[in-house]
Amino acid sequence: MRWLSASDASQRVGAGNLKPQEVVDAHLDAIDRFDSRVHAYIHVDHGARSSSGVTLAVKDSQPVAGMPYTYGTSSWRDRIANQDAVPVARARAAGMAILGKTNLPELAASIGTTNMIFPATQNPWRDGITPGGSSGGSGAAVAAGMASVALGGDTGGSIRIPASCCGVVGLRPTPDRVPSEEVDVTVLQSRGPMTRTVADARLLFSVMTATRPNGASAKRRFLVGTAYAGADPGCQEACRRAATALEEAGHEIEEIRWNPGPVTEGYGVVRRASMASFPADLSTFGPGIRKLAEEGRSLTAMEYFRAFESATEAANLAVAVPLQTRYDFLLTPTLGLLPMAIERVPPFLGDEWARYVQFVLPVTFARTPAISIPAGLHDGLPVGVQLVGRFAQEYELLDFAEDLERMPGFGFQRPPGLD
Repeated sequence: MRWLSASDASQRVGAGNLKPQEVVDAHLDAIDRFDSRVHAYIHVDHGARSSSGVTLAVKDSQPVAGMPYTYGTSSWRDRIANQDAVPVARARAAGMAILGKTNLPELAASIGTTNMIFPATQNPWRDGITPGGSSGGSGAAVAAGMASVALGGDTGGSIRIPASCCGVVGLRPTPDRVPSEEVDVTVLQSRGPMTRTVADARLLFSVMTATRPNGASAKRRFLVGTAYAGADPGCQEACRRAATALEEAGHEIEEIRWNPGPVTEGYGVVRRASMASFPADLSTFGPGIRKLAEEGRSLTAMEYFRAFESATEAANLAVAVPLQTRYDFLLTPTLGLLPMAIERVPPFLGDEWARYVQFVLPVTFARTPAISIPAGLHDGLPVGVQLVGRFAQEYELLDFAEDLERMPGFGFQRPPGLD
């Protein structure tokens, strides 16, 4: 019951073949049995109710009325939200049960999921391995069968990174497609779904945006640009397998240039400024975050604008212009490195971090939608590939991603030891 897709569960409920609360109870039972090991949740509502048979976990950077809203920082350890985020309210109106809040790093500023107030989130595939970040709790909850679907947030890859690490689907929509009550000083943030299937990502995206697909995309041969140089061999191999599978399905593949350096450098400035803007006492932050926020407060406006301009120009050259002028989609590894031990997660905004995020960050600055698709295992741990679509064409991207998901070697697999 707990592994039912959201689409299947809602259809069975609609047909009268399933009681919606059975799914809720199955997920609450799984949380009771497994979350003491995984630590995906920081709060669980054991009284959650559903009329659709779909359950939702929500990253703790988004408010849910009556639940903790900590953002992973001790500054807000005791804060309780007094209203739902818009996508949460829409999910609730669609009959989804809000199971609880999921863990994240302090201020969502890490590619792992550790903070000073909650236990570190583990990768459901292997204890001691990072689930990625910053939406690591959401990715882990979905991968472990402790929710039908989850909400994540993505500025520098924070949906796509944990989707790849945990072996689930993660969609970063075009920024502003999903409403936010939060002021985004970077104008790069995007809220999106984390699911076990592309169909469920489509369903949750539809609910979050209050939109509907226009119908299935017309099947045709697509031209796909691909880049994977500079990635770990295991990540490169996954991308090459995806390119081969798409080519064998009749699509045309061309290698493209990828220059992430100016983007990662610019993002370092922009992200420092965004951390400095949080309305909280810097002295309550962890040492690493406090240092970055202090550096952000010393930036001048011209330093910020120059960094943003440089990063955006490089991202447009690599991503936006090729999509506008030649390619239907782009294909890359999701990550430049494979999942590593929690204690080896690269420091935020450091050199190894830059290699890790080299494929997700240019997409962020190009403001185009992207999705991470599970692409099998390497040494027993998940690896993902990233598909990138044209501005605001999420449904077309989802249709193409679903084609890849159906091919041998792609799509969700259950982690061992969680049945």
